[in-house]
Amino acid sequence: MTLKVGDRLPEATFNIMTADGPGEMTVADLTSGKTVVLFGVPGAFTPTCHMNHLPGFVEHAETLKNKGVDTIAVVSVNDVFVMDAWKKASSAGDSITFLSDTAAKFVEAAGLGLGPAPIFGHLRSQRFALIAKDGEVTFLAVEETPGEATKTGAAAILEALG
Repeated sequence: MTLKVGDRLPEATFNIMTADGPGEMTVADLTSGKTVVLFGVPGAFTPTCHMNHLPGFVEHAETLKNKGVDTIAVVSVNDVFVMDAWKKASSAGDSITFLSDTAAKFVEAAGLGLGPAPIFGHLRSQRFALIAKDGEVTFLAVEETPGEATKTGAAAILEALG
């Protein structure tokens, strides 16, 4: 079943990098009592993800937060070390939470898996963006065209927030 507006986000546990090394964050930790923008990408450092999708959220993080967003997070089926390296390379600082869904448990449960694609070798995440309030999806967009981040970019989220 694919996630849709009105659904609750599926329970899953992500890996995150903390000051003390790898740690965990559940969907409940991420969303409980918060308005969250969560966007998914097929892979850290891939051209569209690294040069188009993520930079818009880094650039507009302050504006999104001024519109009531408590947390902006990106999820990918990469390991926690790759996600941490991507965070550092993107100069995102603490404006975006980088979530590793190494075993694709979240994207599978949400019906947002992609592949397995030969270029990636295993299941990845579709390119998506959503807004969730206290864990309930209030906006969801999924890109249909590979290499595009128009429906799921920061501009689309800003428009959805009004």
